Amino acid sequence: MKKTILFLALAALTAATVSAQQAPKVKPADYQFTTVKEIPITSMKNQNRSGTCWCFSSLSFLESEVIKAKNLKAEAYPDFSEMFIVRHSYHDRAVKYVRLNGYLNMAQGSGFGDVLEVIRDYGLMPQSAYSGMNYGYELPVQGELDAVLRGYVEAVAKNPNRKLTPVWTKGFDGILDAYLGELPENFVENGVTYTAASYRDAMGINPDDYVNISSYTHHPFYSQFAIEVEDNWRWGLCYNLPLNEFMAVIDNAVENGYTVLWGGDVSEPGFTRDGLAILLDTEAKPTTGSDQERWVGKAEDKPAAAAEKKELPKELDVTQEIRQRMFDEKTSTDDHGMHLYGTAKDQNGTKYYLIKNSWGVTGAYDGTWYMSENFVKGKTLNFVVNKKALPKDIAKKLGIK
Repeated sequence: MKKTILFLALAALTAATVSAQQAPKVKPADYQFTTVKEIPITSMKNQNRSGTCWCFSSLSFLESEVIKAKNLKAEAYPDFSEMFIVRHSYHDRAVKYVRLNGYLNMAQGSGFGDVLEVIRDYGLMPQSAYSGMNYGYELPVQGELDAVLRGYVEAVAKNPNRKLTPVWTKGFDGILDAYLGELPENFVENGVTYTAASYRDAMGINPDDYVNISSYTHHPFYSQFAIEVEDNWRWGLCYNLPLNEFMAVIDNAVENGYTVLWGGDVSEPGFTRDGLAILLDTEAKPTTGSDQERWVGKAEDKPAAAAEKKELPKELDVTQEIRQRMFDEKTSTDDHGMHLYGTAKDQNGTKYYLIKNSWGVTGAYDGTWYMSENFVKGKTLNFVVNKKALPKDIAKKLGIK
């Protein structure tokens, strides 16, 4: 996922465009939500000034997986270390960056598959064993670290000696030690001594249990492809499903108590900073007496009469073709990763998904976003889910057992 700073720049640009188009405003106060299904999640975390949403959301998802598999009570919920994953991701990416002579995205952003590969290769730690906050901050602030690491590998990739030394990776890891702290070989959690590998196994996490799903027509359906975004630097594969089956997987997962790891575009005007994600139809004409008319005025710019019944802004009805066009035009971009953990409906019966963000306890819903079904249809680039959450007929089509 892209850095938070990039998201903020996109949001500012989008806001200017929206103003020119007179798009309707989206305000939490106008929505009344009722929860339909809510699956247990761990506490809200804050990625702060770091582009590590991919890691925060992935570990939140895996924490819910452990809660479900072990039927844990709240007092026993796990809290996994994000910076353990981030550290190993940086190392692996640096090695690949140098092998490719610098032709690879070397930044804070990454993808969900990265987390699973790090867990497979290196294991997992709880936050208590490795906070990764060795540089004087309570919350992640990684601009300096990112710049230092990038400068280091850029210099190495130029191969100034015409022959790489065998110690450049030790130098790179030395920077990580200084900023994030040295990795412990062993640690104690709840009275038990673990290594990172044994802790992963004790949590019952197997990366092979998870599948990555997308839905685009520039690749054959029911095949796998590497989604073409720069943060997919490991070139991990997605299964490609038609849009109706893509959505069916999400709904089947939630209905059966599984959460979903969501990745997609949040640069839309309907994605607010205070807890709403609505896919606005910016070209829809206001209806007489509607709340939309109240916000943007009538065509002749006369004040709108108060509506007896509130009408929420109209959303775009997403089709497979519209979804593909937005990806091809790059109006759907790889911005952010979050954790989908339930469903809700508004006062008009419109379906929404409960989304755990990684911006701390913030917004109108204390860190949760209500994301409409149309937003999910149109703006999800990919999602990860447990294989057991797949409908049997879809799993068969994909050849997944």
